[in-house]
Amino acid sequence: MICGGVALACALAWSHPAAAMVGGAQPASDGAARAVVMLTGSHGTFCSGVALARDLVLTAAHCVLPGADYKLVELDAARPPALKDLATIVRHPEFDVTAVLRHRVTADVALIRLAAPLRIVPAMLAPPGGAVAAGDRFVVAGYGLAARGDGKTGGTVRAATLVATGTPGTLQIRLADPATKGERAGLGACTGDSGAPVYRDVGGAPAVIGVVSWSTGPGNSEGCGGLTGVTPLVRYRGWIVEQAAKIGSPLP
Repeated sequence: MICGGVALACALAWSHPAAAMVGGAQPASDGAARAVVMLTGSHGTFCSGVALARDLVLTAAHCVLPGADYKLVELDAARPPALKDLATIVRHPEFDVTAVLRHRVTADVALIRLAAPLRIVPAMLAPPGGAVAAGDRFVVAGYGLAARGDGKTGGTVRAATLVATGTPGTLQIRLADPATKGERAGLGACTGDSGAPVYRDVGGAPAVIGVVSWSTGPGNSEGCGGLTGVTPLVRYRGWIVEQAAKIGSPLP
Protein backbone atom coordinates (compact mmCIF):
# COMPACT_ATOMS: atom_id res chain seq x y z
CA MET A 1 0.00 0.00 0.00
CA ILE A 2 1.00 3.63 -0.21
CA CYS A 3 -0.11 4.93 3.25
CA GLY A 4 1.58 7.46 5.48
CA GLY A 5 5.34 7.10 5.66
CA VAL A 6 5.16 3.63 4.11
CA ALA A 7 3.96 5.19 0.84
CA LEU A 8 0.62 3.43 0.42
CA ALA A 9 -1.76 5.60 -1.54
CA CYS A 10 -5.01 4.36 -0.06
CA ALA A 11 -4.65 5.73 3.44
CA LEU A 12 -3.53 9.30 2.94
CA ALA A 13 -5.96 12.21 2.85
CA TRP A 14 -5.79 14.95 0.25
CA SER A 15 -4.86 17.35 3.05
CA HIS A 16 -1.91 15.24 4.20
CA PRO A 17 -0.04 14.21 1.01
CA ALA A 18 3.15 12.14 0.96
CA ALA A 19 4.18 11.80 -2.71
CA ALA A 20 3.33 10.19 -6.06
CA MET A 21 4.58 9.71 -9.62
CA VAL A 22 7.56 11.74 -8.53
CA GLY A 23 10.72 12.63 -10.38
CA GLY A 24 9.38 14.70 -13.25
CA ALA A 25 6.93 12.30 -14.93
CA GLN A 26 5.03 14.13 -17.66
CA PRO A 27 1.24 14.48 -17.95
CA ALA A 28 -0.31 12.01 -20.37
CA SER A 29 -3.71 11.98 -22.06
CA ASP A 30 -3.67 9.15 -24.59
CA GLY A 31 -2.36 5.64 -25.05
CA ALA A 32 -1.83 4.01 -21.67
CA ALA A 33 -3.30 6.99 -19.79
CA ARG A 34 -6.71 7.22 -21.42
CA ALA A 35 -8.21 4.32 -19.42
CA VAL A 36 -6.86 5.43 -16.03
CA VAL A 37 -9.42 6.54 -13.43
CA MET A 38 -9.33 8.08 -9.96
CA LEU A 39 -11.06 6.66 -6.88
CA THR A 40 -11.75 8.47 -3.62
CA GLY A 41 -12.91 7.19 -0.24
CA SER A 42 -15.00 8.68 2.56
CA HIS A 43 -11.97 8.63 4.85
CA GLY A 44 -10.15 11.10 2.60
CA THR A 45 -8.21 8.51 0.60
CA PHE A 46 -7.54 8.41 -3.11
CA CYS A 47 -6.16 5.86 -5.54
CA SER A 48 -5.89 5.13 -9.24
CA GLY A 49 -7.46 2.33 -11.25
CA VAL A 50 -7.95 1.27 -14.85
CA ALA A 51 -11.14 0.72 -16.84
CA LEU A 52 -11.28 -2.74 -18.42
CA ALA A 53 -14.78 -1.98 -19.71
CA ARG A 54 -16.86 1.19 -19.65
CA ASP A 55 -18.46 0.05 -16.38
CA LEU A 56 -15.65 -2.10 -14.94
CA VAL A 57 -12.55 -0.89 -13.08
CA LEU A 58 -9.54 -2.86 -11.87
CA THR A 59 -7.61 -1.48 -8.89
CA ALA A 60 -5.65 -2.61 -5.84
CA ALA A 61 -7.66 -4.32 -3.09
CA HIS A 62 -6.12 -2.05 -0.45
CA CYS A 63 -7.70 0.93 -2.23
CA VAL A 64 -11.25 -0.26 -1.43
CA LEU A 65 -11.08 -1.63 2.11
CA PRO A 66 -14.27 -2.36 4.07
CA GLY A 67 -15.60 0.34 6.38
CA ALA A 68 -15.65 3.27 3.94
CA ASP A 69 -17.69 4.49 1.01
CA TYR A 70 -15.99 4.95 -2.34
CA LYS A 71 -16.67 6.97 -5.48
CA LEU A 72 -15.08 7.29 -8.89
CA VAL A 73 -13.97 10.83 -9.69
CA GLU A 74 -14.79 11.72 -13.29
CA LEU A 75 -12.46 14.48 -14.48
CA ASP A 76 -13.25 16.56 -17.54
CA ALA A 77 -11.41 19.75 -18.47
CA ALA A 78 -14.71 21.29 -19.59
CA ARG A 79 -16.61 20.60 -16.35
CA PRO A 80 -16.04 20.43 -12.58
CA PRO A 81 -15.07 16.97 -11.22
CA ALA A 82 -18.07 14.66 -10.77
CA LEU A 83 -18.44 11.78 -8.31
CA LYS A 84 -19.77 8.55 -9.82
CA ASP A 85 -21.44 5.79 -7.80
CA LEU A 86 -20.03 2.28 -7.53
CA ALA A 87 -22.46 -0.63 -7.75
CA THR A 88 -20.23 -3.53 -6.67
CA ILE A 89 -16.78 -3.98 -5.17
CA VAL A 90 -15.14 -7.42 -5.20
CA ARG A 91 -11.76 -7.97 -3.50
CA HIS A 92 -9.75 -11.11 -4.12
CA PRO A 93 -10.50 -13.55 -1.26
CA GLU A 94 -6.78 -14.15 -0.61
CA PHE A 95 -5.96 -10.46 -0.11
CA ASP A 96 -4.18 -9.69 3.18
CA VAL A 97 -3.88 -5.99 4.02
CA THR A 98 -1.15 -6.58 6.62
CA ALA A 99 1.00 -8.22 3.95
CA VAL A 100 0.76 -5.14 1.71
CA LEU A 101 1.80 -2.90 4.59
CA ARG A 102 4.96 -4.97 4.94
CA HIS A 103 5.56 -5.00 1.15
CA ARG A 104 4.89 -8.75 1.18
CA VAL A 105 3.17 -10.78 -1.52
CA THR A 106 -0.62 -10.88 -1.47
CA ALA A 107 -3.55 -10.86 -3.91
CA ASP A 108 -3.82 -7.07 -3.99
CA VAL A 109 -6.46 -6.88 -6.73
CA ALA A 110 -10.09 -5.78 -6.78
CA LEU A 111 -12.82 -5.24 -9.35
CA ILE A 112 -15.42 -2.48 -9.29
CA ARG A 113 -18.68 -2.46 -11.25
CA LEU A 114 -19.86 1.12 -11.81
CA ALA A 115 -23.50 2.15 -11.43
CA ALA A 116 -23.35 3.79 -14.88
CA PRO A 117 -20.84 3.44 -17.74
CA LEU A 118 -18.14 6.02 -18.36
CA ARG A 119 -17.25 7.82 -21.57
CA ILE A 120 -13.90 6.09 -21.78
CA VAL A 121 -11.84 3.82 -24.00
CA PRO A 122 -11.11 0.69 -21.90
CA ALA A 123 -7.68 -0.87 -21.60
CA MET A 124 -6.81 -4.38 -22.70
CA LEU A 125 -6.06 -7.05 -20.13
CA ALA A 126 -2.81 -8.80 -21.02
CA PRO A 127 -3.22 -12.35 -22.37
CA PRO A 128 -2.31 -15.33 -20.16
CA GLY A 129 1.37 -16.12 -19.66
CA GLY A 130 4.25 -13.82 -20.47
CA ALA A 131 7.34 -14.11 -18.29
CA VAL A 132 9.04 -10.99 -16.89
CA ALA A 133 12.82 -10.63 -16.79
CA ALA A 134 15.05 -8.05 -15.15
CA GLY A 135 15.43 -5.09 -17.48
CA ASP A 136 12.01 -5.46 -19.12
CA ARG A 137 10.30 -2.10 -19.61
CA PHE A 138 6.83 -1.17 -18.41
CA VAL A 139 4.69 1.97 -18.36
CA VAL A 140 2.96 3.01 -15.14
CA ALA A 141 0.21 5.66 -15.32
CA GLY A 142 -1.57 7.15 -12.30
CA TYR A 143 -3.22 10.19 -10.73
CA GLY A 144 -0.80 10.58 -7.82
CA LEU A 145 1.14 13.64 -6.78
CA ALA A 146 3.92 14.92 -9.01
CA ALA A 147 5.87 16.60 -6.20
CA ARG A 148 6.43 15.14 -2.76
CA GLY A 149 4.39 16.94 -0.13
CA ASP A 150 2.43 19.07 -2.61
CA GLY A 151 -1.20 17.96 -2.71
CA LYS A 152 -1.97 20.43 -5.50
CA THR A 153 0.09 18.34 -7.93
CA GLY A 154 -2.32 15.37 -7.77
CA GLY A 155 -5.30 14.76 -10.03
CA THR A 156 -3.45 14.67 -13.36
CA VAL A 157 -2.61 11.42 -15.11
CA ARG A 158 1.15 11.06 -15.43
CA ALA A 159 3.02 8.19 -17.03
CA ALA A 160 6.55 6.90 -16.52
CA THR A 161 8.58 4.12 -18.11
CA LEU A 162 10.20 1.90 -15.47
CA VAL A 163 12.24 -1.31 -15.67
CA ALA A 164 11.96 -4.57 -13.76
CA THR A 165 14.72 -5.14 -11.24
CA GLY A 166 15.86 -7.98 -8.99
CA THR A 167 14.27 -11.35 -9.71
CA PRO A 168 10.75 -10.70 -11.07
CA GLY A 169 8.21 -13.47 -10.65
CA THR A 170 4.51 -14.24 -10.77
CA LEU A 171 3.93 -13.02 -7.19
CA GLN A 172 5.60 -9.62 -7.22
CA ILE A 173 7.51 -7.34 -9.58
CA ARG A 174 9.73 -4.46 -8.48
CA LEU A 175 10.21 -1.60 -10.89
CA ALA A 176 12.76 1.20 -10.85
CA ASP A 177 13.67 4.28 -12.84
CA PRO A 178 16.31 3.05 -15.33
CA ALA A 179 18.28 6.27 -14.75
CA THR A 180 18.52 5.96 -10.95
CA LYS A 181 17.92 2.21 -10.35
CA GLY A 182 16.17 2.97 -7.06
CA GLU A 183 19.42 4.12 -5.48
CA ARG A 184 18.76 7.83 -5.99
CA ALA A 185 15.48 9.74 -6.21
CA GLY A 186 13.83 9.16 -9.57
CA LEU A 187 10.57 8.28 -11.25
CA GLY A 188 8.23 6.05 -9.29
CA ALA A 189 4.71 5.55 -7.99
CA CYS A 190 3.51 6.89 -4.65
CA THR A 191 0.45 8.38 -2.96
CA GLY A 192 -2.52 8.35 -5.29
CA ASP A 193 -0.84 5.86 -7.65
CA SER A 194 -1.83 2.72 -5.74
CA GLY A 195 -4.05 0.63 -8.01
CA ALA A 196 -2.56 2.28 -11.09
CA PRO A 197 -2.19 0.06 -14.16
CA VAL A 198 1.18 -1.32 -15.19
CA TYR A 199 1.37 -1.83 -18.94
CA ARG A 200 3.61 -3.81 -21.23
CA ASP A 201 3.60 -3.69 -25.00
CA VAL A 202 1.67 -6.61 -26.49
CA GLY A 203 1.54 -6.62 -30.28
CA GLY A 204 2.11 -2.89 -30.45
CA ALA A 205 -0.62 -1.98 -27.93
CA PRO A 206 -0.46 -1.37 -24.16
CA ALA A 207 -1.87 -4.26 -22.12
CA VAL A 208 -2.41 -4.31 -18.35
CA ILE A 209 -0.09 -6.83 -16.67
CA GLY A 210 -0.32 -5.61 -13.07
CA VAL A 211 -1.37 -2.95 -10.55
CA VAL A 212 0.74 -0.78 -8.25
CA SER A 213 0.72 -1.98 -4.63
CA TRP A 214 3.49 -0.07 -2.82
CA SER A 215 6.54 2.09 -3.20
CA THR A 216 9.76 3.00 -1.43
CA GLY A 217 12.10 5.94 -1.40
CA PRO A 218 15.69 5.67 -2.69
CA GLY A 219 17.75 2.88 -1.15
CA ASN A 220 14.62 1.17 0.26
CA SER A 221 13.90 4.12 2.54
CA GLU A 222 10.35 5.15 3.36
CA GLY A 223 8.68 7.34 0.76
CA CYS A 224 8.65 7.43 -3.02
CA GLY A 225 10.97 7.75 -5.98
CA GLY A 226 12.78 4.48 -5.29
CA LEU A 227 11.09 1.16 -6.05
CA THR A 228 7.54 0.64 -7.32
CA GLY A 229 5.99 -2.62 -6.10
CA VAL A 230 3.62 -4.31 -8.54
CA THR A 231 1.14 -7.14 -8.08
CA PRO A 232 1.27 -9.00 -11.42
CA LEU A 233 -2.03 -10.31 -12.75
CA VAL A 234 -0.78 -13.59 -14.19
CA ARG A 235 -1.98 -15.59 -11.15
CA TYR A 236 -5.24 -13.64 -10.85
CA ARG A 237 -6.30 -13.27 -14.46
CA GLY A 238 -8.74 -16.19 -14.27
CA TRP A 239 -10.33 -14.72 -11.14
CA ILE A 240 -10.66 -11.31 -12.82
CA VAL A 241 -12.40 -12.78 -15.87
CA GLU A 242 -14.68 -14.97 -13.73
CA GLN A 243 -15.68 -12.15 -11.37
CA ALA A 244 -16.23 -9.67 -14.19
CA ALA A 245 -18.84 -12.05 -15.64
CA LYS A 246 -20.41 -12.67 -12.23
CA ILE A 247 -20.97 -9.00 -11.50
CA GLY A 248 -22.44 -8.35 -14.93
CA SER A 249 -19.59 -6.89 -16.96
CA PRO A 250 -18.01 -9.77 -18.89
CA LEU A 251 -14.69 -9.13 -20.56
CA PRO A 252 -14.23 -9.87 -24.27
